[in-house]
Parts: sequence; structure tokens; C-alpha cells
Amino acid sequence: MDGLQTCGDDNACKMFMESVRGKKFLFALTISHTETCTIPGITIAGATPELAKYTPAADAEFLRYGRCKSIDEIPATPDGKPTPALITRAALGMAKIPNMIIDAGSAHSPKTPYMHTGLLSGKNIQNEPGLGIDEVKNAIEYGKQIGESLGALADCLVLGESVPGGTTTALAVLRAFGIKARTSSSMPENPGKLKESIAIAAQNRITSSDPISISAELADPMLPFLAGLLSSATQKTHVMLAGGTQMAAVLALADSLGYDAKKTAVATTSYVYDDESADFVSAVQQASDVAILVADPGLGASKIDGLRAYSQGFAKEGAGAGGAVAACMLKIGSSSENVRLAVEAEYNRTILSDRN
Repeated sequence: MDGLQTCGDDNACKMFMESVRGKKFLFALTISHTETCTIPGITIAGATPELAKYTPAADAEFLRYGRCKSIDEIPATPDGKPTPALITRAALGMAKIPNMIIDAGSAHSPKTPYMHTGLLSGKNIQNEPGLGIDEVKNAIEYGKQIGESLGALADCLVLGESVPGGTTTALAVLRAFGIKARTSSSMPENPGKLKESIAIAAQNRITSSDPISISAELADPMLPFLAGLLSSATQKTHVMLAGGTQMAAVLALADSLGYDAKKTAVATTSYVYDDESADFVSAVQQASDVAILVADPGLGASKIDGLRAYSQGFAKEGAGAGGAVAACMLKIGSSSENVRLAVEAEYNRTILSDRN
């Protein structure tokens, strides 16, 4: 299929794709927050550190309405490159895939209909435990309950996330589970050394090999929540984890809960796959033996600077963009060019009109 490639176990990828091709998809975006995102230099998911706290809610609003209500402008990098939610919205719209929002510990709730879990935001793991033991247990349990319900609604459940600073908490979790891989970044120059130093400082507090204790020290709320959701949803349907290296951390946590790997895939953009500062495929393969899908939105051929920047290392992934594109390709057979045209049309309809 033009624009969609596979990695790893060819048989696992073929079986997953054939099981969901042309079937009914449902996209769920989980928004969450970790105070780790306030560390200077750790993320550009938002024009300022304060606005980064609003990015998940704004992503959710943009996905629903094509505009934001919590902030005045579309979520963007400091120099104006738009949120990956633009890609997600365009791909889901083209394939007519319904979407929903789940608030799993965001700093600000979105001004749109959403599923409320009551989970608390995560703390800065550089200085203190990100979550409490009970918070981790609640996140897993709530994820299981929601996964049980959502798993009955579609042939393939696509799970995206919006968590500024989430690649840093994911790195710490991966390291704690013995997975030697680098996580990607929303910036062209991955602050790898900074993320490593934060992960090491956080890991020095670990006194137990128990997955719950590890999660309490190092995770953001999204990680245990999606791990729980995955464990129950795969009992009923196929699940596509729509994201980059953070989803490897979800798999690592879910391993202790149990899930059906044959019904699971991780899908990301070609921009994360091509990121030489990270180890997307290695991270996923060390975490689990699942299908790996890589979707190319075709933005390298765009004449719009803000979109072409994705192929040059900006943002790369987020708000489930890679999984949304993969789902679009699997459902209606779209090509990279089709996706690019849809994203450009969405950009002109929303970003340009917002500026004017």
C-alpha cells in the first residue's frame, strides 16, 4: 500500500492489517499532563511553557472543531508550525473515522465533549514521584473499564495521546524496564542528554522492581491508563497504538497486565521512523512482539512551509497522527498523496483562516 510500510515480523503485520482492512475504526485521543514538561528545553509542544499545559486540551478541541477554545490560537511550535492534530483531523475526516476524547489527568479539561476519568496530573519526575501508588492503580483500573466498553464498538480501536514532555517520562519508564532505546522529540535537535539526565535522576529513587512502583516514580498518567485500556480492549478487538516511542513504554507496562499481542499494532509517522536521534523500532521490539506500521503523510512534497517542516524533523508525531493516517490508509486505501492533499486543505481551511 502506497505510504504504509511494515517493520519487524512480516507475518504479524500482515495478519493485523488483513484483520482490520476496510473494517470499522474508532479513534480515541487521551490527553494528559506531566509537570516534567515545564523543565526548560524539554519540549516545544506550545509556544511557551505555560501554553504547553493547554496543548492537550487545545489538541482535543482542534480535533473536534478545527479550532481551539482554551487558547486563542492553534497549538503550534514557537515559530508557528501547527500541531500534529491537524494531520489527525484531516486523516480521520477523509476516512470518516469517528473520534472521542479521554481526559486522563490533563492540566486543563477541554472545552468539548469528553470522557472524564478523574485522574490527577503527573508531577515533575526530576524532583519527585510522578504519581502515587493509588493513582497508578486507579489509572490502570479505569483504563481497563473504558477499554472493555470501547473494545465492543469497533473492529479496530486507534489510541492516540497528547502529553507534552511525555517522551521524557516514557524514556525513564523504558530504562527502568531494561529497554535500551532513545525516545523521539518534537524538536529537530533532540535534547537527548537532558532527557537522559532526568531519567537517571528519577531512576535513582527506585527501590522496587514492581511495575506499579516503577510507574509511580517515573510515569505520566497516560502511560498506565493506556496500558490498562490495551489489556482489556484486546480481549474484544484489535488495537492500534497511535504514537511514537511513548507507545513502547505503554507496551512495557502492559506486559505486566497481560494483553493480546496478536491483536496489537503500533503505528507512527515516517518522520519518527526516520529520526536518527531515536530508536522507535528497537524500542517497540524490545517491549513486545507486535505489528509495527509506519505511515507517510507525504508532507515532504508540500509547498506549505509549516507542513513540509514535519519531514525536516519538527514535531514528527503527536495527537495520534501516525495511527490516524495508517487507519485512513487501511480503511479506504488512501495514498500519501491523498493524505497530503487532505492535510493541505485542512491547513488552508483552519490555520490560514485563523490567521486571517
